Amino acid sequence: MMDEEKALTEHLGDLRKVIIYSGLFFIICFAIFIIFIQQMIPVITKSQKLTMLGPLDVIRFYTGIAGSLSLGMSAPFIGFLLWRFIQPALTEKESKNAIKYIPAMLLSFISGLSFGYFVVFPFAYQFLMRLGTNNFEMMITTQSYFSFLLMTTIPMGFLFEVPFVLMFLTAVDIVTPSQLSNIRKYAYVVMAVVSAIITPPDFVSQLIVLFPLFILYEIGIALSKFVFQNKERKDIQEERIPQV
Repeated sequence: MMDEEKALTEHLGDLRKVIIYSGLFFIICFAIFIIFIQQMIPVITKSQKLTMLGPLDVIRFYTGIAGSLSLGMSAPFIGFLLWRFIQPALTEKESKNAIKYIPAMLLSFISGLSFGYFVVFPFAYQFLMRLGTNNFEMMITTQSYFSFLLMTTIPMGFLFEVPFVLMFLTAVDIVTPSQLSNIRKYAYVVMAVVSAIITPPDFVSQLIVLFPLFILYEIGIALSKFVFQNKERKDIQEERIPQV
């Protein structure tokens, strides 16, 4: 009984370290982005004239940008810490499979962020601006611009990680491609709820996020099948080696 309590205490201590280190890394990223926020503003706003409605809008704008980017950049580091935390419960093979996907999380987040910034955001922004200028004089506030920018970029960064998450779960034998296919309709419902939560309350904005979600989930299933088939081939080869 004492050994179990000691093991539980050590386990909780390791979990506390994960939380503390994750928070510290987020704070460091946040501080770096705040320091260089002035250099980032022209790139983020694309040098457009935006309107501030009050002094607090400046703080919200700066902290919103720094916080969002820090969260995305922290995700791979947090994933590494979680891998270290659960590593004792994994086999050597599962542990090696899991660590391979940590760098992919960072690359996929950056890819999704770039896709949102260079493709989704300009297309959606220009389309809605042209739609509005037909009947109204458009005055864009910094807050509304930032909200729309976040809605079309940051979610894309996290959503691009979905295929790699599914590959990781397949690699450690948590899910299989057939299971992912069977729960597809439920996953679509969850995605619809997520898109409604992270986007403004209008139909067009939700569709902008929802369709890429569906596509990424299907890509995730395809990659999961690739990982699953590759694992099966390796398992068969390992079983044949002792017989030679």
